[in-house]
Amino acid sequence: GKKHQAGLARRAAMEAKLARQKGETDVMMPLKSALQSTRSASKVKIGRPGYEVSKSRDPQSNERCLTFELHYPELDDPKSRQPRHRFMSAYEQRVETPPDRNYQYLLVACDPYETVAFKIPNEPINRGEGKFVTNWDTTGKVFTLTLHYLEGQSASQEQ
Repeated sequence: GKKHQAGLARRAAMEAKLARQKGETDVMMPLKSALQSTRSASKVKIGRPGYEVSKSRDPQSNERCLTFELHYPELDDPKSRQPRHRFMSAYEQRVETPPDRNYQYLLVACDPYETVAFKIPNEPINRGEGKFVTNWDTTGKVFTLTLHYLEGQSASQEQ
């Protein structure tokens, strides 16, 4: 609209004025500071880690279980660098449109490898003792994450 165009014109004028004051030839303001750009330039992604996903059931509770095993063989210092995980809702991601509310995403990241995402059912996860387990094997450079889904009545009470 008109206000947006006016705002863009105002920003362009301000950037041109600042460029003249600094004596820069580039009119656009740098979006990142010099420190951030050198830090991101030194990070070269190796690629995706190898992974294995297995489905099973807990023998005692009969809960569905997913185990994710990610291999990071080229990690230089496994003692100081550990993979991190997080859950992402279907509405946060921008890969699949429209978002499917029946699924969520499990993201696992460890620099310098690429972040990997697994599309898993959007059902309540049992975070009880021994039901949600992560393990980082520094010698084998293998990250293991095991999660159990709540089944039956306990799942309806959680929601």
